[in-house]
Order: sequence, then structure tokens, then C-alpha cells
Amino acid sequence: MAKRPTLRTLYYGCIVTVVMLVGYQIYLNATGPQYMSLHTAQVAAIESELANTKTFEFAVVGNVNNSVNIFQHQIIPLINDSGASFTVSAGNAVSIGAAENYRSVFEIFSNLAHPWLLTYGNNENTDLGQFTFYDGFGPYFYSFTAANAHFIFLDNTNNTDYNWQLRWLQSELQNSTAEHRFVFISAPLHAPVADTPAFQTDRYFDHAPVIAELKSMFAEYDVDMVFSSEVSVFSDLIEDGVRYITTGGAGGVIVDDTGNFHHYVKVMVDGTDLSAEAVRLDVMESSWLKTLNSVWAAIYALFYISFARFLIIVGILVLLAIKLHELIFEPKDYYQKYSVDASVWRGRKKRVLFFTNNFFPFISGVTISIERLLRGLDSQGHHTRIVAPDYDDSRHAREDILRVPTLLAFGDNREFRLANIFQWRIARFFRQFKPDIVHVHHPFWLGSVGLWLARRHRVPAVYTYHTRLEMYAHYVPLPGRLFRNIISHGLVRRFCNKCDGVIVPTVSTEEYLRLIGVKVPLYVQPTGIDYQRFNVRDSGRVSALRRRYQVSKEQLVLISVSRLGKEKNIGFMLEAMARLRGECSRDIRLFIIGEGNQRKQLEEQINTLQLSDCVTLIGSVAPDSIAYYYQMADIFVFTSKSETQGMVILEAMAAGLPVVAVRSTGTDDVIKNGLTGFKTLERIDEWNRALLTLINDDARRDELSLNAEQFAADYDTAAFATHVDAFYSELLTLRDHQA
Repeated sequence: MAKRPTLRTLYYGCIVTVVMLVGYQIYLNATGPQYMSLHTAQVAAIESELANTKTFEFAVVGNVNNSVNIFQHQIIPLINDSGASFTVSAGNAVSIGAAENYRSVFEIFSNLAHPWLLTYGNNENTDLGQFTFYDGFGPYFYSFTAANAHFIFLDNTNNTDYNWQLRWLQSELQNSTAEHRFVFISAPLHAPVADTPAFQTDRYFDHAPVIAELKSMFAEYDVDMVFSSEVSVFSDLIEDGVRYITTGGAGGVIVDDTGNFHHYVKVMVDGTDLSAEAVRLDVMESSWLKTLNSVWAAIYALFYISFARFLIIVGILVLLAIKLHELIFEPKDYYQKYSVDASVWRGRKKRVLFFTNNFFPFISGVTISIERLLRGLDSQGHHTRIVAPDYDDSRHAREDILRVPTLLAFGDNREFRLANIFQWRIARFFRQFKPDIVHVHHPFWLGSVGLWLARRHRVPAVYTYHTRLEMYAHYVPLPGRLFRNIISHGLVRRFCNKCDGVIVPTVSTEEYLRLIGVKVPLYVQPTGIDYQRFNVRDSGRVSALRRRYQVSKEQLVLISVSRLGKEKNIGFMLEAMARLRGECSRDIRLFIIGEGNQRKQLEEQINTLQLSDCVTLIGSVAPDSIAYYYQMADIFVFTSKSETQGMVILEAMAAGLPVVAVRSTGTDDVIKNGLTGFKTLERIDEWNRALLTLINDDARRDELSLNAEQFAADYDTAAFATHVDAFYSELLTLRDHQA
């Protein structure tokens, strides 16, 4: 409790700071200067100033970096008192190229009592600064002649083709009749000097062929001086008769008192005579105070100049303020579910509205799970309705389903339907039904519509996490890695946290959602199976199936139930089957039940691996008949890595089949390794070793078969709807409690 006043003060301090920063930014935007092609007017002013003289003085500054305290307050007064006719920035006048920095540098340089020009440097080029520079000042490279001197400005930022600049420069120098020639290029052309700070050694121009060509032209055409900035030093070198001056002390970070010091360069022209010297500033008495002063200049640019960084600072402060408000003023009840009585809702018949992107006649684990929950809730007297896509199949018309017309159908058999979510009748159906709770089964499209309607009408929304979206990246028209590694997890987290509660089928899935940041209540409830239907054997139907597919008594049957999609990893199963035939002495058959867009590729793979005599793609099987296929088999195999539960595994276990599966979320929770089957890594040698254990050892296979039946019995549908209804009741009670 002692910390509460301090936190409260900090919270309001953040509020005041944000308001002040926003107000200051509004002031800057409202009072900021307007300018275009400024260099045109500045050059004209310089030419006019020097029209009738061959004796003049100008100043060169480098690395101003939007500095107010150093450049504006201390260097500019010296330059104004020096008698200079104009000032040239040799580069890095701005700290970054954001529009606000250019506006600030305009205001700073406007304190000069004479014209001024900018050299286009690396800082000017950042943050889309090339556009602001071109619009506000003019081209990146340019030249003009005043008095008896030729002034040439170059661009070394890769923004302009070097070959073009070199041709232009040669023409300029060849045709120049001036007595003196001055060149301004932001990055130094010479090798790093000894006083260069370690963090600036990469700021020298490093394009060797261009450097050689430039130096050759400078020497050939008698260039007098070449001015650069970029590094925080003063350097004055002569190479091949050309004087190279690096000036980087008009506002940048200064770290010592030797080669690094605040300064500007004073250049004097007197007919044929030239001179240049550094005018040094005694800004502070010690180097650490100079460094501190430089840091203050950077802080000024960060807070008061750059709009982008301003937004970052404001965003951080706002987030901090919100968090502090939550910590200080909003009481937390982390055990809320234990302090409310859900018995009132638990005894009521509820109106439950489902939203799903697929349903029968499309067959999948999701549709089967939804159907089983519907049957269970209906049997308990609850009222249920479904909003699902229209499949143009009148045989599946039901009064409890609102079929939404299809915008787009895709897949080999048009099995995936994109419903027209922009129909008003969805909202009308919602209002007429007046649900107590909305249960959505996908985190997008119709699922998003269901969530939006639930939130709008203040109805609790429950989401069942059926599918690992990242495993379906190949179906999404986005870069696969971007969707798999970022978008899918972010989409799931955002959607879950907008719901009132999430149902997950396994503990491993619950762990995943917590890891990605889901904070709402999670309820672990596996989808139930009709245990009796899969467990009670129909010998006649099973015998008929064996005759239909010509399965002999000696053959051992493997079966898999899976949609034929890339995410189901069936190609791995076929590769393993091809190798298994060479390692196994028994005659084995593999039946794969399911349809999907990978059927053609899988048929080609079966032919390539010469598995046509032992692998059969059965296709779709009616849900009422699937139990007989399980009962025909001896072992269930499963290679999918995209499951959240693996419901078909429990169905196979109920039919008495031990399982061999690739280890993954969902499958990992329903297979007890070595007791009900085996789960392996996605390695053919491990997979086949586990299969051979069951194929070659009849007693072991019978033992695991019995264990599988007993394990599956705990997942009977009888309790499924009851448990989900209890979760509904908790969420409804919490809603009432919060209201």
C-alpha cells in the first residue's frame, strides 16, 4: 500500500507529459514553415552578393544534426559576426531525414544572417528524407558559379547513379572557367584518420572505383578543396594537390579534445589566394561535459523534432499510463470463477447459436465435433441453431441451420466455401433467435461475424480451438513463413482474447494458447466419441468389407482416416510404407480413408513407389459406416501434425486398434506411449520400428488393443455436452456478475 501514492503520481505525470507532447506537436504543425526548392533562391542570393567581387569569405559546417545548443546558439552567432557571405552544410544537417527534422533545420539555419546551402548526405537520405529534400531544397547534386569560384555538390548515398554523376562532373569541370573550384560530398573520400571514433569508422565513402575516378578528376581539373562531414573530426589532408577537409563538429557527438572538437571551417578567397581554417569552440572545459552536451542535442532531436520518434514516445507513455491505471485503480480477482454461484444458469435450458465456416455435407473432424455437441445439447433440452455455408445440397437442409450463400468455393470438389458474410439476414437470424450464448468454431470469416454480433448484443462468446492454423499456411495467399510464424499465432491470440472463454481439446493445446498470450478462461474438454458405435463389432459388415477389398485372412490391415491435404503429412506415411515392405515378412495392406486436394499427387506417389498392390485410397466414407472400416483393421496409423486432438485416434482406439502416430499436439495427449500405441518423431526408421513391433508381435498387439479400448471408454459423448454446458454456465454467471 505504501507504493500506491508514488504510482498514482507517476500515472498522472505520464498523463501530463503526453498532453504536453501532443500539444507541442500540434503547435509545431500549426506554425511550421513552408518552403519549396529553397536552394534556387539561396543560390541566386549568393550570386547577387558576390557579383562584383573576387574577395569573399564563407563558412562550412558538418554534422549539425539538428543541434540547437551547439550550432544554433553558439556557432551561428560566431558565423554571423565573422563576415561570411554564405554558409554551406557539408552533410548531415539533420539527425534523420524525417520531415520534422527538415523543418527544424530550416528554422535553425534561418538564424544565419546570409544565404545557406545543404549537401545531401546519409542522414538526409534516411526515413524517406530523399523526397523531402528534393521537394524542399532541390536536386541531390548541383552546381553554381559565383564571383571567381565554382561550387559543386555531389551525392554519395547511392540515390543517384554514380556513372551519371561522374559524366556530369567531368562536363562541369571541363567547362569551368572559374579560378577556384570547391566540391562538397558528404562522406570523406580519404582513408579513415587516426582520431575517428570507433563507432564511425564505417561512415567513410567505400566505393573504391568511384573514389579513384573522383580523385583523378579533382587532380586533373585543379579542384582546390573537397569538403566532407559524416565523422566527428576535423581533418585537413592534401592528396595530389587537392585539399581534402573533413569537418564534423557543428553539432554531432564529441567524445574527446584532440581530433574531435566542436568547430566550423572558415574559408577565405582573395583573388587567386585561398585559405581555410577550423574555428574551434570552447563549448565545455572537459570532454565528458562535451559528450553530455552532445547527448542533450540528441535528446532534443528525439523528443521535439522527429515526429516518428515522437509517436513512439507518446505510445510508450500511453501504454505505461494504461498499465499503471490498471495496477492502481482496477481491482483484480484472479479466482473469480470460484466466488460466483453458477448453479442458477446450470439448471436453465439455454439458447446456443453456433457459427462455423464448414458443416455437413463437408466431412471433417470439426464438423463431426460440432454435430456431436449439437446432439448432446439437444438431448439435454437446450435450443441450438447453426450459421454455416450453403453447399447447394438439399439433402442436408435442416430447420436448425441458417445456410449462408457462397461467395467463393475452392478445392478439388469445391468443398471449401467462403460464405457471404455481408448478408443482413445473419443479423436478423441472430436477433430472432436471441441466443444466451454464441459458440464460434473458427477465428475468422463466419466466426468473426459471430463474435462481432455477440459483443454487439452483449452475449458471451465461446470459441473452440479446433485447428492449428499455422499448419495451413499453404492454403493462404500470403508468404508461407510470414503466415506460419507470425500472422497465424497473432490472429489466434487476438481472436481468443476477444472471446469470453475458449474450449481446447487437450492440455498441450491449452499450453500453446497460454504461451502465445491468451488470457481469457480456457476449458480443456476433448470432443466425445460414440464409444458403443465404434466398439460393438458387426462381423457381417466387417466380412463384407474384407471381401469388397479382397483382404485375405493372412493379410494384416493398417488403416488411416485423414483428409488428403498437405498438412496431413500422408506423403511421409507412403515413404515409410515403401521402406516397410522391405523390412517386413508379413503381407500388409494400407487403407486411407478421406478426400482432399492432394489426391492426385498421392496417387502419383503411390505409383512411383510401386505401392499400388498394397495401398488403397478409399475416398470419403459416410460417418455411419466409418466404424466398420476401423473394425476391419488391425492397426491405426496417423501422420498428421496439424491436429489439436486427433479425434479419429480415439475412434480407432474404441474399435480396439493400437495406434502408431507422428508425435504432435493433440496426438500426444491421447496416446499413452507403449500402452495404447506408439508416438514417434517424424523419422521413417523410428516410425517403422514402432510399426514392426505391433506387426510382428501378435500378443503385444492384442495387449495394446485392449488398453486402447479401455482408454477410449473415458471419452464417451455422454459427458461431453454436460461439461460444455457447465462452461457455458460459468461464463454466463461471470457476465451477470460483472454487469
